[in-house]
Amino acid sequence: MRVAIMQPYLFPYLGYFQLINCVDKYVLDDTVQFIKGGWINRNRLLINNEAVRFTLSLKKGSARSNINERYLSNRFKEESNRLLKTIEINYKKAPYFLKVMPLICEILDYDNNSDIGSFNYNSIQKICTYMGIKTPLLKASDIFDDMNLKCQDMVIEMVKILNGNVYINAIGGIEIYSKKYFKERAIDLYFIKTNNIEYKQYNNKFIPNLSIVDVLMFNSKEQVKELLNQYTLI
Repeated sequence: MRVAIMQPYLFPYLGYFQLINCVDKYVLDDTVQFIKGGWINRNRLLINNEAVRFTLSLKKGSARSNINERYLSNRFKEESNRLLKTIEINYKKAPYFLKVMPLICEILDYDNNSDIGSFNYNSIQKICTYMGIKTPLLKASDIFDDMNLKCQDMVIEMVKILNGNVYINAIGGIEIYSKKYFKERAIDLYFIKTNNIEYKQYNNKFIPNLSIVDVLMFNSKEQVKELLNQYTLI
């Protein structure tokens, strides 16, 4: 059984969904420390032919707070409406705007008392449903007790609890995780690398690595399914 574990990102990039699609169980780890400046509460959209960052602000919390301990700010409704307007202005001429915009509206119509981990979990679930991805999504806070383990050992323990024998990680972990170390513990380790992907964004130079919102706006569901399979396991 293939397992993957990632933090719950905000409207993540295509490679995130490729990873979900290629495993049997996918864990959104909301029990790790929230890192300011990461991808938990921000991402990038195509605005005036450039990659421009957007952010959902959070209530103040301890620097050591976990992701599921950081909550959407009291300005969430205002910020979500502003984000919707930004998306509308910049993507209204995209070919799949009318199909995708209701999905974005549904995602952002959310309880503003929620933690950011739960908000992202809900949004990723809805996007997976739209894309036809059937992999079960699990929240680490729902299934794992506090583990006094670090890095590789924590991942290995999670995979074993889920009865997995294969662990697939994003390519960024290739310098962190050891295939030999995993193999010695009866787990095969692979890394997923997105192929060189380009799609038409209006008639301008392609801007890569934007939020999944951009992918969905410019590609049909059939095209998205093809993009989900354009990766290499290393």
